[in-house]
Amino acid sequence: MSTENSKVEGFQDKIESKFRNIGKGKYGRIIKMARTPTPEEYRKTVTITGIGIIVLGAVGFGIMWLMTYLPTYF
Repeated sequence: MSTENSKVEGFQDKIESKFRNIGKGKYGRIIKMARTPTPEEYRKTVTITGIGIIVLGAVGFGIMWLMTYLPTYF
């Protein structure tokens, strides 16, 4: 039982040592400055992303439609 506990403690120590260094690397300043977006910022991001997805889908559908029906005219 003590061997099992020492394995678990060793594993936990490894995990804790890795997480202890979070914020000290080259991205530490960015992580410290990051914050949760406000509801307004989130709504704008979702709206713009949704519009982009719809436009991209419409362009893809248009290309597919052209490739399906346009060759029959030639």
